[in-house]
Amino acid sequence: MMVKKLDDILKNREFAYVATVSSKGEPNAAPKFLLKKENDFLYLIDHVMGMTYKNLKISPRASVAVVDPKTLMGYQINGSVEIIEKGMEHKRLLKEVRDKEIKLTAKRIIEDVRGTTHHEAFDVAFPERLVVFKVRIERITEIRTSGKLKREKLYHLLEEK
Repeated sequence: MMVKKLDDILKNREFAYVATVSSKGEPNAAPKFLLKKENDFLYLIDHVMGMTYKNLKISPRASVAVVDPKTLMGYQINGSVEIIEKGMEHKRLLKEVRDKEIKLTAKRIIEDVRGTTHHEAFDVAFPERLVVFKVRIERITEIRTSGKLKREKLYHLLEEK
């Protein structure tokens, strides 16, 4: 049930916040470009290769956060992460990134022309070097405005570990 809600929210999100921790226990949270959710995976794009990247190299687990602006409910997605930096899957995903880049840039221009939103910049151009964080969705927590939490484990994934 929560997976369906999450699917609906992620369809219209361009960014998600990713939290990791360093080997010294230092927390790090940063926005990442949300490419897509496919089956039980989130695909996030990193073009900075900063602390998130370094932390995931050491400890490949992350917590991803998004908010539904309509309901103000937050969602936390926890899971293991595979870093995809090269190979055929990387090339295929980069093509999807470039396609989404074009669509998002066009959307921003149209919104400005129509006067529905004002953007400081239109171009959503990423550098050539990108890595993909493939987050395996293992647990979803819904955070309601009342403070009530609802958790859902994806048991079929946890059993495979």
